[in-house]
Amino acid sequence: MKRILSIIALVFIINACDDGDLQVDNIDFEDIIAKKCDVKDVIYKIKDSEILFVEIPATIFVNDETLVDAPISIPITGDVKVTYRQYNDIVTLDNICPTVPSATPNVIEEWRATSGTIEITTTAIKTTDAVTNATKITGYKNYIVFKNIAFQKPSGIQTYDTYVFGNYNTNIAALAFGFDEDNAVKSTCSDVVYNFNGSEVLTFAPADFATLFANEVTTTPRTALIDATNTLSYRLYNNVVDNDHFCTNPTPSTPTLSQQWNAVEGVTNVSGMIEVSTTTFGTSFQHTIHLKNVSLKKGNSQFSLGDDYILGKIITNP
Repeated sequence: MKRILSIIALVFIINACDDGDLQVDNIDFEDIIAKKCDVKDVIYKIKDSEILFVEIPATIFVNDETLVDAPISIPITGDVKVTYRQYNDIVTLDNICPTVPSATPNVIEEWRATSGTIEITTTAIKTTDAVTNATKITGYKNYIVFKNIAFQKPSGIQTYDTYVFGNYNTNIAALAFGFDEDNAVKSTCSDVVYNFNGSEVLTFAPADFATLFANEVTTTPRTALIDATNTLSYRLYNNVVDNDHFCTNPTPSTPTLSQQWNAVEGVTNVSGMIEVSTTTFGTSFQHTIHLKNVSLKKGNSQFSLGDDYILGKIITNP
């Protein structure tokens, strides 16, 4: 009997000591893939009967890399919201994405963030050609973290110094780069070399056209380095462009430019190199333009044209 009484007393003491302690609940969606609603600016994660979602303007995700240690930072306030919900049964996107979400299953608990910051670190998703080492950007990975977030829940306030929401990926159409090396031309109004492919154009403006494209057969290629005077750019328009577009003064307002990528300045014998090889072409001369280890950049994002990309071949007359 004494032993039983001792056990009962011990249980009573433990319970008494625990009286008043706050029961801390945690939500864990780290291994769940984030998705976006089609008709709403809502990014969500679903795990059985739970949903964690972020209401955030789509314009925040600009499809450009963020600088190292400089994530995009957005306060949780106004139009930017973070919410957790638990339901009494399995949930689907129909419970969050439609203009009028499904009323069933029923919400049995909801947490709403009252303060905090959303930090987004964005990196480009690239594919690499194993033969040429050329890369293409096919999307962007947005790593989302909540900082100093406070949730108002039925039993009180739940806080996290750092809560990892995880990755939300956006897909983009990779640039076509469907250039034919035989379509390169020298401009009729300047010393600029173009290669056109429908609505995209690759432009090389040499500092000294006469020297780089001299009418003499080469035994070793003539070289130039991409810099402020030897420039290369890729432009994508919303419609077909040709040489007349660039030779009209002033330049026509249509078609409109949708993207421009500029070549990164080169490093001697390493990157950003232009090589021109010249052969005879009947009574004329044919110049083949090679781009060696050239990268193109827009904003903070860049991709490589690979070890050796042929801009094209142009013909000049003596």
